[in-house]
Amino acid sequence: MISNYKEFKLFLKTIENRPKLLLHSCCGPCSSHVLELLNNYFSITIFYSNDCIFPLEEYYHRLHEQIKIVQEMNLDINIVIPPYDKADYNKAVKGQENLGEHSIRCYSCFLERLTKTAKYAADNQFSYFTTTLSISPYKNSSWLNEIGYKLEREYGIKYLYSDFKKEDGYKRSIALSKEYDLYRQDYCGCIYSLNERGLKE
Repeated sequence: MISNYKEFKLFLKTIENRPKLLLHSCCGPCSSHVLELLNNYFSITIFYSNDCIFPLEEYYHRLHEQIKIVQEMNLDINIVIPPYDKADYNKAVKGQENLGEHSIRCYSCFLERLTKTAKYAADNQFSYFTTTLSISPYKNSSWLNEIGYKLEREYGIKYLYSDFKKEDGYKRSIALSKEYDLYRQDYCGCIYSLNERGLKE
């Protein structure tokens, strides 16, 4: 089991024949550097599962930018778009709505999205699954990896360690977003983060 980014980079050098990777992605900007980093090692499919995003117009705006970055980077990558189900997110964070960003509410949100990712990966013969979420300095990579390895055991599908903010990954994502003129959102995505930042619903 990989436990740090150095081990992760060494592991990449051992990858052969581009195994199938299901990459959960929250948005185009966060995926940009991750796609750049992993595309030479894996045959990637993006899994755009983000029931937390509010409002629905924002969900589709971010999806549009996800499609755009794949096209602009000229990548041969499919995007799987499971049904948007706000009820699943609401159920996942029930009782935690007012705990604030970076709280257990976020952990529950990560778990909801990554569970769907792991299940889809296991059901569709992928070799690995992982997420772009760890590129953000505002996301707890330890939580994400804890959840990933838990789901690996539960679903029998290998989890690829992620802490993509390392080695200036986040800065690179900003540069790529500017290069490809991507929309960069100013809140996490859920209605609670929107309200907590004092932005208009």
